[in-house]
Amino acid sequence: MDHLDNATRDAIEAAAFRRLLEHLDANKDVQNIDLMILADFCRNCLSKWLAAAAEERGETLDYESAREYVYGMPYSDWKAHYQAPATPDQLAALEARQSRKQKDDA
Repeated sequence: MDHLDNATRDAIEAAAFRRLLEHLDANKDVQNIDLMILADFCRNCLSKWLAAAAEERGETLDYESAREYVYGMPYSDWKAHYQAPATPDQLAALEARQSRKQKDDA
């Protein structure tokens, strides 16, 4: 993508981000814990990154507003309708992932 000007690259990246959000919205059965286990990020991470990117550009976007954008609804509504309790297997897998990451970061 080095051959693209900044505005075009930004537009393409923004479109890809919107597509990712659409994909996550269409796959609400994919739980945040599953994303964390597999990819070490989740919808909440995307919300934090979005708020941080706004702040870096001198814009105001609080975490809850970013979360509502990423989830497509208030987080409390999404959680009530779509978030399943974590299973013991999921919790164990997340703990193992975090332990491996801590070892890799050391």
